[in-house]
Amino acid sequence: MTAPDAVVIGAGPNGLVAANLLADAGWHVVVLEARDEPGGAVRSDRGVHPDYVHDTFSAFYPLAAASPVIRDLALDRYGLRWSHAPAVVAHPLADGRCAVSNATSAGPRRRRPVSPPATARPGSGCTGSGAVSPTT
Repeated sequence: MTAPDAVVIGAGPNGLVAANLLADAGWHVVVLEARDEPGGAVRSDRGVHPDYVHDTFSAFYPLAAASPVIRDLALDRYGLRWSHAPAVVAHPLADGRCAVSNATSAGPRRRRPVSPPATARPGSGCTGSGAVSPTT
């Protein structure tokens, strides 16, 4: 085996992008990862409920979805599909209310707070109708 041109430590999103860019440029790249699976902090599971996919670490990648570097990797050829949640960001409040930023079918928009924040149903987490609305 020939010595690699580069060794990338960590198979998280940044390490994998770097390794792919180098490999696309013709470099022989080795990626080392301490965990059993690649992905770094990009993980999800159904541990909360079988019908609910829960992001266990970071999960907000709006810049990745718009990145020319990510686009040029053409990861859709390998099955990448961006998923957009209807409730993009939520913040539960101590009094049981919940501020929610909802997605729109028209794509990303500037958001403005609306008062009062939505009230979450007891035991259901942050599920109000939305405390943050798109502006036009």
